[in-house]
Amino acid sequence: MSDAEKGGFIAKVIGPKRRWREYKARVRQLPPNYRTAVDAIERYLMQFVPNDGDSNASMFEDLADLFEQAAADGTPIREIVGEDPVEFVEAFVQNYSEGGYVPTRERKRLTDAIARAEEERLR
Repeated sequence: MSDAEKGGFIAKVIGPKRRWREYKARVRQLPPNYRTAVDAIERYLMQFVPNDGDSNASMFEDLADLFEQAAADGTPIREIVGEDPVEFVEAFVQNYSEGGYVPTRERKRLTDAIARAEEERLR
């Protein structure tokens, strides 16, 4: 794959680099347990087939908005994602794309990461 093709693919997955960097900077500012949850959701979202970079960039920005507000309000992570984080993320992504198949191991990885994020809150 050429650099131009790689750049096109990356832009399709995450959107324009500037927006991605801004999103990542926002996530780094979250409290550790919220950051753990967002990182897990982000990893899961990367499994979906991208539609276009702008839509995907908006999706990640909205994810940051959601968790920034929740952190500011002290909303527990489980109140955001519910008991089934996979269901939450799949409903969330439907607002932005057609989505795609996500391997079972990624579903388990997301569920385990959200559980860890909850445990971090309790420490």
